[in-house]
Amino acid sequence: MTGGCAAACTLALLGIAVASCPGSAAGLAGEDAVLVLESKVPLGNVRGRIDHLAVDLGRRRLFVAELENGSVGVIDLAAGKLLRRITGLKQPQGVGYVPSIDALYVANGGDGSLRIFAGDDYTPWGRIDLGDDADNVRVDLATNTVLVGYGAGALATIDPMTRKKIGDIPLAAHPEGFQISAATNQIFVNLPESRSIVTIDRASGQQRASWPTHNAAGNFPMALDEANQRVIVAFRNPARLDVFAMTSGEKVAERDICGDSDDLFMDAKRKRVYVTCGDGSIDVFDAAGTSYQRLVRIPTVPGARTSLFIPAMDRLALAVRATAAEPAAIWLYRAQP
Repeated sequence: MTGGCAAACTLALLGIAVASCPGSAAGLAGEDAVLVLESKVPLGNVRGRIDHLAVDLGRRRLFVAELENGSVGVIDLAAGKLLRRITGLKQPQGVGYVPSIDALYVANGGDGSLRIFAGDDYTPWGRIDLGDDADNVRVDLATNTVLVGYGAGALATIDPMTRKKIGDIPLAAHPEGFQISAATNQIFVNLPESRSIVTIDRASGQQRASWPTHNAAGNFPMALDEANQRVIVAFRNPARLDVFAMTSGEKVAERDICGDSDDLFMDAKRKRVYVTCGDGSIDVFDAAGTSYQRLVRIPTVPGARTSLFIPAMDRLALAVRATAAEPAAIWLYRAQP
């Protein structure tokens, strides 16, 4: 990227309109450019699989769980560069930033630990040993708690103020993608090993219902459409997007998707769904009605399956692992219009 284009992309990330950045709307024909590749931020010498991402909006920093590298990359989004790397981790999988106490939480699958770091300089703040396969992290801003999926079947509840585990929500199998619904006061959890989706009462921690997925397996990513009271789930086998009513579990829609999905997001502002897949593509669906028609399939890089949609910045950050053709990087897409 030339110096002028790099500067243009940086301005775009700060919310300043530009037209000279590669992939900008001014340089594209047609009306189906719903996600525009704006910049690529190199991650440096990072080997192997990259897992989930989180963001510190106040500082415009993106956290990248570099699972096989045993590290978390910290990206300065405003400058478009790697700021630093947190090392010495054991297969970091999930990351979550807690703004109320300015802390970064990192779940490690390799040793089952939840590591806590100060949000300003990333010095170690603490460690909670959960058990096997500490995985996805979710921050419940309304209750100021942190939830972490782990083990053979549980969500650990963490009090970020005391940095201690205060409880467990038992589950029938290891949890993958899960989401917290503020509108219904429920937690929806994917349990691919038991081919089900369960609903948990947010206040009591008790299971309310279990929805069997029948012939569909590999339900890893999940998103919520709070406005329309829907749970959106991507399956790997077959490669399919299913949409369920929150209240009943009744299926609203079913659509074929790209293969090896691992992250899924609802863009409430544009009424769209973004699915990122390891087969080397991003699927974008129209969520305005009930048909969920695919708007576009965007080619990426094989293995690039984890991502983070940042609504406040109108950006989708895609984690691209190193290949013979591509260095490890974060590809930043601008959602438009």
